[in-house]
Amino acid sequence: MSCMKIIERLAALRAEMKAHGLAAYIVPGTDPHASEYMAPHWMEMSWITGFLGETGTAVVTMDRALLWTDSRYYLQAEAELQGTTVELMRESDVDCPTISDWLKSDITNRHPQTTNTIGVNPEMYSVNAYKKLRDELEDGGISLKSVDLIRPIWTENRPDIPMFPLYIYDDKFAGESVESKLSRLREALAEKRCDAAVVAELDEIGWLLNIRGKDVDYTPCVISYVVVEATKCTLFIDRRKVSATSAEELQKKGIALAGYEDVFPYLNKLQAKGVLFDGNRVNEALYEAINPAISRKVNASPSPLQVMMSIKNEVELNGEREAMKVDAVALTRFFMWLENEAMKTPQTEITLADKLHEFRAMGKNFTDESFCTIAGWKGNGAIVHYHATPEACAKIEGNGVLLLDSGGQYLDGTTDITRTVWIGDEKAIPAAVKHDFTLVLKGHIALAKARFPKGTRGNQLDVLAHQYMWAEGITYGHGTGHGVGHFMGCHEGPANIRTDNNTNPMRAGNVFSDEPGIYRTNEYGIRTENLVVCVPAGNFPRTTGETYYEFETITLCFYDKRLMDISMLTAEEIDWINAYHARVAAETLPRLNDEEKAYLEEKCKPIVK
Repeated sequence: MSCMKIIERLAALRAEMKAHGLAAYIVPGTDPHASEYMAPHWMEMSWITGFLGETGTAVVTMDRALLWTDSRYYLQAEAELQGTTVELMRESDVDCPTISDWLKSDITNRHPQTTNTIGVNPEMYSVNAYKKLRDELEDGGISLKSVDLIRPIWTENRPDIPMFPLYIYDDKFAGESVESKLSRLREALAEKRCDAAVVAELDEIGWLLNIRGKDVDYTPCVISYVVVEATKCTLFIDRRKVSATSAEELQKKGIALAGYEDVFPYLNKLQAKGVLFDGNRVNEALYEAINPAISRKVNASPSPLQVMMSIKNEVELNGEREAMKVDAVALTRFFMWLENEAMKTPQTEITLADKLHEFRAMGKNFTDESFCTIAGWKGNGAIVHYHATPEACAKIEGNGVLLLDSGGQYLDGTTDITRTVWIGDEKAIPAAVKHDFTLVLKGHIALAKARFPKGTRGNQLDVLAHQYMWAEGITYGHGTGHGVGHFMGCHEGPANIRTDNNTNPMRAGNVFSDEPGIYRTNEYGIRTENLVVCVPAGNFPRTTGETYYEFETITLCFYDKRLMDISMLTAEEIDWINAYHARVAAETLPRLNDEEKAYLEEKCKPIVK
């Protein structure tokens, strides 16, 4: 991107700022739907700065432009910001001020005579994020103004909002009708003394209305808003995305259609006793549009809808199990190819990811990957959110560790799996690699075997995965487990498994990842990940009477036994691995040809200590 274009865009933004009496304008790297993956239409931060990283926030004053981003993107930002006049603020560094603190200092100390008003586009901030920013700025005597200054200046070559058609997601996959879901949501609203709800998060909309689409990378969502009322449900969407057949089906289910932008005047005229919204997922512009005559506005986070969506019904869970079996076939074929055929021709991290996609695409009901595959060879595997590009990806040469984190979107369900494998001469595996691999595996198994009372939170179980590493002064900087959607987002709330004090308990029917890891900078990364379902535990002969849960592991793929230090494993851990491998074989072998069967049988042979 031309540096001159960035400079011209900054000048155009400053002209708008001057016209609106603003001292600064903030452009976050977000969209109106709190999406993990944004459509290019909303990549305003990248457009104004030239920085293409996934995380960042720009601040523009009359004489400076700055970009806050974390340590994952320092090198990328340094390269992409060069010559643009945009300065890099290294927010992971301990001495880097927050945006609010920097603005308070800049306006107070450098420009005390200028206006003390800062602008943001309220569509790009959640209600809670907007309130937090406003409170922080007001503490320094600065006011916050809601105004969109990017739309009037980004008039050339701005990508359109995606126009992929909506499709109806069959009840045979969803396991519950739209009518039932709406009824349950309305009951939950009544408990909060509300008779209306505003929904902006695309996963929630897709789940509630049993609709899917292709508007968002890796997540089968449809860009839209929903307002649920006591006797009415309105889907706000570009009507060109809805075929006559789909519109008729939606109408039969009690869903009215309106234009995407019509949600704002609709909310302004809304008649309701109380309105519920999730302040972490509904944007500030929607909140500001709600009829001011409605005095009861309930900010519920998590919303009842998010909790409902996270509890998978039996049809959804059986679909997940089926998706895992289809995924297991693809993974078996990929790893067999990797060991027997791949190295006969030059390979890179990208060619490996492409080949895995090829195998998955052969599977029944496959639609897409569930996220961009992470194939980290040697030192690249130590970069937790590593993403190979054609310009910068490693060649697979010699001996080393490959970390492969991948997943698929199937009509039946969503998969997410990480396996760490050795490529090359088995005799060359360093003892340190085996030691680290086994520490990770022990924590992975400990979490998978957990039994716990109803009401337990993820942070109360997290130590099970960390314990063996902590005993040796080792840790990892990511969460141990995230929620997973059903043919929806690969990352789902409200509960998770990490050290943070998330107060949301784990509920029966929740699907989580179990993924501890060890990362040795410039050497290798090791992560082992399965998906597990929270299910009622079996009977205890001497129970004190509480309801107990446990995890059912649903991912089906062998672990690389070559990387295990068997001497570190207990008899119970070996029994667990052997039982797991026996189940992988039993579930997968009937779907393979003879050559593939022989390969998998060898990988799943019992460990004998």
